[in-house]
Amino acid sequence: MKDVFVITGGTGGMGFAAAETLSDRENTVILLADLSSDALAKAKQALDEHQAEVATVTCDITSEADVTYMADTAVHLGHITGVIHTAGVSPSMGDYRKIIAINAVGTVNVDRAFMELTDHRFSLVNVASMAGYMLPKLMIPKHAYKTVNRDTEVLYHRLVQHCQVLPKKNRSQMAYPLSKNFVMWYTEHIAPIYGSRGAHVVSVSPGSFDTKMGKLEKDKGAGAMVNYAAIKRFGTPQEVGGFLAT
Repeated sequence: MKDVFVITGGTGGMGFAAAETLSDRENTVILLADLSSDALAKAKQALDEHQAEVATVTCDITSEADVTYMADTAVHLGHITGVIHTAGVSPSMGDYRKIIAINAVGTVNVDRAFMELTDHRFSLVNVASMAGYMLPKLMIPKHAYKTVNRDTEVLYHRLVQHCQVLPKKNRSQMAYPLSKNFVMWYTEHIAPIYGSRGAHVVSVSPGSFDTKMGKLEKDKGAGAMVNYAAIKRFGTPQEVGGFLAT
C-alpha cells in the first residue's frame, strides 16, 4: 500500500511547502484538502511533475461531514501515514466567531476523524502558533477547553463568550491566540488516545512566516513577534514546511 499524507490548508503557505517536501517520495500519495477547488487544481498541477501521486478533496474543516469524507477518501488511497493540519485563519481573515470555528472546532473535527484510523506508523501534526503562548495564564479558560469532551457546540459557544468580554474591535485579536492555545492544549489532551495505538501527535507553534496569512498580520501581531525572535526576520514557508513534513 502507498503511504498517504493528508495536508489541510494544502494549497498555500506552510501546507503547500510541506507538500513540496513530500512530493519527491516514492510510493506516496499526498491528499491536499482545502476550501477552494480552484486552488486545489492549481496546487495539484504544480506538484504533478514530481514523484508522489497527488489527490485533492474540497473540505470545510468546520463541517464534521466534510472532514469525515476527507478521512474516508484518505483510507481508500492507501495507508494513512501522516496528517499535517495547517488550515487556519488569522485576525485579519475573519471575525472572532470564524476564528474560533476554524482554528479550534476545525482542529477537533480533523483530529477526531483520524483517531480510529491510526497505527504505530502514523503521525499527526497540529499547527498552532507562538501567539498561543502569549496569553497570560489568568486568561486561559481551561474549564472551557474541557467542554470539548461534551460537545463541540458547547466548546464553540464557551470560547466565543470568552472573547465577548472584550470590546468588539478587540475580539478577533483575542480569538486568535485563544484558539491556538486551545490547539496546543487539545493536542496534549488527545495524545494518550493516539498513543494507545502507537501513533505520534504533536503541535508546532511557528512564529512569523512569510505566507499570505503572515503578510496580512505584518503590521500587527506577526510583525511585533519578530522583535522577540532569535532571528530578526520572517521565516519562509519552505523552512517550516520541511520541518512539518518530517
